Amino acid sequence: MKRYPMMLQLTLILICVMAIPTATLTWYSGTEIIKNSESAIADSSLAGLEASQKLNENALNNLAQDAVRLTATKVFDRIRSYETYAELKANYNYVSRAQTVLRELVNLNHRVDGVYSSYFVLDGSDYVVSTDKGITTLDRYESTEWMEEALSGRKGIGGIWYPRKMDSGAQVVSYVLPLNRLSTTTRGTIVVNLEESQIARYLRSSDQAAEGFLLMNTDGTIMSHNDKSLVLTNGSEQPYLKRILESGAKEGYTFHEQDGERLLYVWSRSSEFKWWNVNIYSMDELMTETNSLQRSIFWITAIIIFAGTVLSVFLATWLSKPLRKLVRAMRERGNLAVTNRNELAFLDDAFKRMREEEEALYALLQEREQDTRSLAVHRLLRGEVTKELEGMFPMNGFAVAVVSIDRYRRYVSKRNPETRSYQRYLLMSKCEGLFAGGIEARCVYQGEGCFALVINFGQDEAGLDALKGAFVEIRDYALELLGHSVTIGVSSPGDAATLVKEQLAEAMEVIKRRMIEGSGRIFYSEHEIDRDKKYVYPANSERKIINFLDLVDLDSILLELDHIRDEIQSVDYVSYDNILFIYNQLVGVTIKHLREKNVSTAKIFAGRGNIYSAIAGMDTLDELEKYLREFFGEIVQYLERNQGEAKHGERIIRYLEEHFCEEIQFEEMAKEIGISYSYMRKIVFDLTGKSLIDYTNHLRIQKVKQLLWETDMTIVQIATEVGYFNVQSLNRFFRKYEGMPPSNYRAMKSKSS
Repeated sequence: MKRYPMMLQLTLILICVMAIPTATLTWYSGTEIIKNSESAIADSSLAGLEASQKLNENALNNLAQDAVRLTATKVFDRIRSYETYAELKANYNYVSRAQTVLRELVNLNHRVDGVYSSYFVLDGSDYVVSTDKGITTLDRYESTEWMEEALSGRKGIGGIWYPRKMDSGAQVVSYVLPLNRLSTTTRGTIVVNLEESQIARYLRSSDQAAEGFLLMNTDGTIMSHNDKSLVLTNGSEQPYLKRILESGAKEGYTFHEQDGERLLYVWSRSSEFKWWNVNIYSMDELMTETNSLQRSIFWITAIIIFAGTVLSVFLATWLSKPLRKLVRAMRERGNLAVTNRNELAFLDDAFKRMREEEEALYALLQEREQDTRSLAVHRLLRGEVTKELEGMFPMNGFAVAVVSIDRYRRYVSKRNPETRSYQRYLLMSKCEGLFAGGIEARCVYQGEGCFALVINFGQDEAGLDALKGAFVEIRDYALELLGHSVTIGVSSPGDAATLVKEQLAEAMEVIKRRMIEGSGRIFYSEHEIDRDKKYVYPANSERKIINFLDLVDLDSILLELDHIRDEIQSVDYVSYDNILFIYNQLVGVTIKHLREKNVSTAKIFAGRGNIYSAIAGMDTLDELEKYLREFFGEIVQYLERNQGEAKHGERIIRYLEEHFCEEIQFEEMAKEIGISYSYMRKIVFDLTGKSLIDYTNHLRIQKVKQLLWETDMTIVQIATEVGYFNVQSLNRFFRKYEGMPPSNYRAMKSKSS
């Protein structure tokens, strides 16, 4: 903006002050109009859908009630004793009774519009009484095998609606009603076939969904659709319907973009039938008038903004005229080397230029001086004594203190680089500013959470005592600043700058004492300790831990870890390297033992990263012991889980092999074993390669094969013997596993003999 004249800037400001609120208000009002209109349309469509749903349900309920009332008349008792078609045709009176049943079925068809046909099948008979083909044998009528699948989802004594395609090609929704034992002793089934087109008329009775409508049952099968080719297909495969089925919402609406068109999906789930009614509308068609109104509002807004722009140009020219004259006069009288700026920027740059140059020069001098001092200190720590040190450290006494952040990796993981850099600056400033009374101190960052503090002092006792109080203050300040404790290692004093390199190494070695004595402390260099002793290693504890690991005894392993720690702490002197060697060796021996036992260590330690690097990064014995406790805890948990799964699998398989002929409640079985039903299914699949139900049916079919070959039991008796409720279920599963019906399998016996 500084390159543009002030007049143009004022014009833009005035335009923004006027145009932006106007445009924002227009946009907001247009958006609210669209949103409210869409909401009103969706609510209205949902109400229409619910009305259509109630009409459809009332019609279906009326038809179902008529069928129930027909069973109560006991008209079907007239033909109960005639099990064959030949027996029925043997006498005119028998035929007359069957005709009475047929007339009642015809009357049932006339009570509700759209009934395609209805028929009655007596259990165990070979004929059917139907309104479309009269009284005829089952082999001349359409197949009734579908009724078994339809009735498998039936609950209670009522009938069930089942969508299907008849042998004639007609799409129907059949009402299947087995006769109730409470009203009659006759056993049979009434089937009423309602045309799918009649249900479609009910669904379109309230309003016509421009983009289509559909009705789905509980498993997502389409029962009715404006596109007849989609009837009886899986509704979840249609665009966006899967989300509606998975939402679980009883009713609602949503908007969805498809092929560049905005669609409204309105759905309602029947509380009685659990069916899904869905209507689909094109919002582009429904919102035609609303969109036209919105465009008119946008055009009016554009005209207002254009008129305001013209007025803004006039006002900006008049307001900026005095200032433009002043700047023109300044440019003619002096060369300020400021170009390509507007009037206000020209004046601002002219006054700032000299101040900025002065501040930049001062900052550069300060930076160079600080860099020179830091470089000299780094060289001194490497053993290089330079001329710059004479002014920085005028006295002949030197000491080096190392400030190390405890649990540095955890500290890094909780703070970003900018925060860590700022905290380093504050801590270094604090370290250098604490020493007074003739003591000079310079602090530099060494990396990995370590700060080196070079202290220069006189050779009097008061100076050495003053250092100890400063170290305590540094430790407390660091704890407050970083949120982490620090450990400070202090070297012994020296009388020459050339000893600083050795003093740094001495301070770094002193810090390692926190492994035994704990972090957050201040350690001072002491007399040299006899370090020529051999490494200590708890070999007995190692062997015991491996043995306890084989026994999956975590408590004993943890007790041995306590013994290892006690042994380390009881030694007069144990080095830092010795401690790391003990725990690294223990981890390595454990992993080697697990692999020799063919245990997958990758599964146990997935997500732990490099175990040896983690151990090397720990500061104290407490951290090492905690880490090893978690390490062995994960191993034992994994081994116990594998053993438990094997025991559960043996118990499950044994139970199924003993009780497969009974009706097994798998959920209760899982509770009795003490595991979840889903976990029990997983165990069976892992052991057998089959699902829980498939494995049970596999056992039953094997028993059926044995009975077919070794006994003369009828197929009905065999079905009851092995736990099937009817012959149809036995036939279906036998075909699934053996590829033939049981009768053919038994016939093979007679041929072979």
